[in-house]
Amino acid sequence: MSPLTARDFLTIILLSAIWGSSFLFMRIAAPHFGPFFLIEMRVFSAFVVLLPVCLFRGQLDVIKHNWKPIFVIGVCNMAIPFSLLAYATLSITAGLASILNATVPFFTAIVGFLLFSRRLSVLAILGLIIGFAGVVVLVADPNVEIFNGTNLLAVSAGLLASCFYGTAINFAAHNLQGISGMPITVGGLFASSLGLAPLAFWQQPEVMPTGWIWLAVITLGVVCTGIAYLLFYKLIGRVGPQQAVTVTYLVPLFSLGWGWLFLAESITAFTLGG
Repeated sequence: MSPLTARDFLTIILLSAIWGSSFLFMRIAAPHFGPFFLIEMRVFSAFVVLLPVCLFRGQLDVIKHNWKPIFVIGVCNMAIPFSLLAYATLSITAGLASILNATVPFFTAIVGFLLFSRRLSVLAILGLIIGFAGVVVLVADPNVEIFNGTNLLAVSAGLLASCFYGTAINFAAHNLQGISGMPITVGGLFASSLGLAPLAFWQQPEVMPTGWIWLAVITLGVVCTGIAYLLFYKLIGRVGPQQAVTVTYLVPLFSLGWGWLFLAESITAFTLGG
């Protein structure tokens, strides 16, 4: 593993702030659009913005030559987990959804060990135990009412999304090593847009929202998806997947702050403990 530089730390903080806000935007927009239509707008808007940049850099051939692994990344790192998290934010707070998302390193380590023969140090195993304890603390929060059917499905969706992220991160490190973030991101966004289109058409709102709701969707797509994933894949290339994925530990701090500031979401002792 390469040591983290000051530039890497700044990238991690910036990514944490951006991805922390994505839960806020999903919490705002998901009730108006539904999970599938919202995520289709998210990935498609990011694709439209980044495609010209990819063409200008002459990286379309990279996507063509690696389209199979890039397609898998698009499905496992964007389409499925994005939709699961959008569904989760229909009934749980942005802060709680982001804390569930912070289990990504937990699943990254497990998937890496089981499927990609990555070694787990004693410290990594201790981290897994602590991460699992964090989920237990969240489940114990009486304010969440976890055994309410809707909330149980939402929490399960959030954890399943983290599992897909962990799988995709290991897959990208194993199959797309040396490929820059731009073709991976653009190809993944195209695959996601294509795969989600039928579901988005089926779930499109009867009455389209107007005004500032669309601003949340566009920001979610362009900033929280397109720009953020470019930064993330560059970070993976510099420091490796195990260190890059630690960005998810900081995301809840920003998400809790954004949710408290803009949506008046409460921050409980269980939430902080989790």
